[in-house]
Amino acid sequence: MRRRRLIRYAGAGLLSTLGLGVASSWQGYSAQTAGGLGVQWLGHSCFLFTGDGRRILVNPFRSLGCTAGYRAPRVAAELVLISSQLLDEGAVELVPGNPRLLYESGVYQFNKKRIQGIRTDHDRLGGKRFGTNVAWQWRQGGLNILHLGGTASPISLEQKILMGRPDVLFVPIGGGANVYAPDEAKQAIQVLNPKLIIPTHYRTKAAAKECESVGVEQFLSLMSGTPVRRSGNTLSLRSANLPKEGMAIQVMSYS
Repeated sequence: MRRRRLIRYAGAGLLSTLGLGVASSWQGYSAQTAGGLGVQWLGHSCFLFTGDGRRILVNPFRSLGCTAGYRAPRVAAELVLISSQLLDEGAVELVPGNPRLLYESGVYQFNKKRIQGIRTDHDRLGGKRFGTNVAWQWRQGGLNILHLGGTASPISLEQKILMGRPDVLFVPIGGGANVYAPDEAKQAIQVLNPKLIIPTHYRTKAAAKECESVGVEQFLSLMSGTPVRRSGNTLSLRSANLPKEGMAIQVMSYS
């Protein structure tokens, strides 16, 4: 009950602030990655985005099940976006301070910036088993970002129109009951045609042995012919560094 109250309270607080289009806690915040986007992978589908003077955290998790070997993502952020209230992507109580929170689909204005949550099914049964997932689309550091969260349903024409063409796409690839398998992720990529693909939601050495997810190599094999870049758990991106034609895959390592 405590967790549910937190989600409702934080969500209501954000919506009222967004209605004004201004948030005093973000005004005057010095840009740490001016003109670019900083990305830190905290494990699973959790990323911290830094740019335009903002710190946006997506999908904080509890360390259990497939995330048992990851450190809990207790990092400061002004805004937290969650794709569902499952504990592997909606553990907002772990985030320190009093960040704003978005957890429902819709279009939001914050400090004259547009953030859109796009509803998808979290499973292959029309959401009957795991409910809905929210894919998050916004612009930060000069880049169009689309984080698909955890989803297992094909992208409809309506969803494609709302999502647009992302510069950077965060796509789940590990498979299982509520996440794209590698071939389904490839289909979503073909629909969205991003410039840079960052895989999420897959098995790493930190994942529990009983986790049903597959590793990233199966996905890379299916995407044969697409250039692959590899990095640590942090990344600095600028529009000028993205592929001029076609697309590339960025594999980040957890450390």
